[in-house]
Amino acid sequence: MDKKIIITVGRQIGSGGHDVARLLADMFHCRFYDRELLNLAAKESGFCEKFFEQNDEHKGFFKSMFQMHGSFAEGSFYRNEFSQENLFKFQSDAILRAASESSCVFVGRCADYVLRDMPNKIDVFITADIDDRIRRVSERKGCTPEQARKAIANGESDRSSYYDYYTGKRWGHSDSYDLCVNTSILGIQGTAELIREFIRSTFELQF
Repeated sequence: MDKKIIITVGRQIGSGGHDVARLLADMFHCRFYDRELLNLAAKESGFCEKFFEQNDEHKGFFKSMFQMHGSFAEGSFYRNEFSQENLFKFQSDAILRAASESSCVFVGRCADYVLRDMPNKIDVFITADIDDRIRRVSERKGCTPEQARKAIANGESDRSSYYDYYTGKRWGHSDSYDLCVNTSILGIQGTAELIREFIRSTFELQF
C-alpha cells in the first residue's frame, strides 16, 4: 500500500473494538497503537509510565491524587509540568509523531480529535449489544454479570467524560465519527471486513 492511511477506533467497553482494530492493522499493514501509546508518551516526556496508565482515558485522577497529597501538589514540579493537561499533551504529541511516520491504527485516547487535520483518516466507533458486552467483560475479568455491568457503566462514564472534555465532541455519538458499527451483527471478523471495504472504497485502495 503506497498511500498512508490513519484509522482511529473508539469503542464501547466489551464491544471487541480492540480486536477489530488489531485486525484492521493487520489488513492494512499498519502500526497498531493501543496501550503502546502510554509507553511511547512516557518515553518522550520522561515521566513514569504509571502516571499515564492511571490517567488513561480517565479525567479526574490528578484531582483525587493531589487532594491526598496536597504538599506535593503545591510544589513547583506540579505547577510547571505535572498536570492532567500536560499528560494529555504529551500523549497527543506521541500520537502526532507516530501518525506522521507511517500508516497507523489508534485505539481511543482521543486520537480522532488529536489527528483532526491529518489527511487520509477514518474515524470509526465500535459498539455491541449490552448482553454481548457483559459476557465479554465477565469472561475477561472472571467476574459476575452484575459486576461486569457495573464495570462497564463506571468505565464508560470515565471514558465519555475524558473524551467530551478534551475534544468538545460527544463520545459514542454518530456525529463524532465517520462510521459506527455494531459487532453483535457481524461478529469481530465480519465487522473488520466491513470496515476494510469502507476504507478501501473511501481511499480508492487497490488491494
